[in-house]
Amino acid sequence: MKITVSINLGGYSFNIDEDAYTELKRYLKNLEVHFAGEESSSEILSDIETRMAELFRTKITTYKQVINIEDVRQAISVLGAPEDISDGDGPSARDKFSSPGYHRMYRDTEHRVIGGVCSGMGAYWDIDPVILRIIFVVLIMAGGIGALVYLILYIVLPEAKTTAQKIEMKGNPVNIHNIKDSVKKEVDNVRRNLKI
Repeated sequence: MKITVSINLGGYSFNIDEDAYTELKRYLKNLEVHFAGEESSSEILSDIETRMAELFRTKITTYKQVINIEDVRQAISVLGAPEDISDGDGPSARDKFSSPGYHRMYRDTEHRVIGGVCSGMGAYWDIDPVILRIIFVVLIMAGGIGALVYLILYIVLPEAKTTAQKIEMKGNPVNIHNIKDSVKKEVDNVRRNLKI
C-alpha cells in the first residue's frame, strides 16, 4: 500500500505516489535553483511544468490513475537534468539529431502574414515561408485552388500556442535547454518591440 498525494502541475491535477512526489519536488527545486539567476526564470519554470504535465497526461489511462516514480523518472529523462545544460553551450549536433523531437505541423501565428499556415509549414519543413506564400499566390492566380487549400489548412492545423508546441513545430526535442532558449527569445523579442 502506498500513500498518494494530489498535486497541481501546469494547470492540471494529478494523483501521485509519495515517492514519486518526493522525486518530482527535488527535480523542480533543482530547476528553481538552476534558473534563479535568469531574468525570465518564472516563465521558464512554468513552461517546464506545463511540458511535464503534458507528459504525465499521456500516462493516465482508465486503468492507471496515479503517477508513479517510473513516470516521473521518464519525464525527467525526456526533459533533462539542470546539470545537463550550461550557458552558451547548446546541444551538440550529435545530440540534437540522435534524439529528434516529436514533429508536428502547426500554424505559426507569430510570423504570420494572414493566418500563419505558410510560416507554420515553413517551420515544419525548414524552408523559407516566402516560397510557400509565392506558391499559394500562383495557385490562387491559376484557378483559385490555392485559396481553398489555404482555407482547409487554416481550419485543420492547430495554432502553436504553448512553448512546447512551438518547439515541436520545428522538430526539436522539448527539453529544458530548448524551453529555456525559446523563452529567452520571446523575452528578447518583447524587449526589442518595447524599445521601438
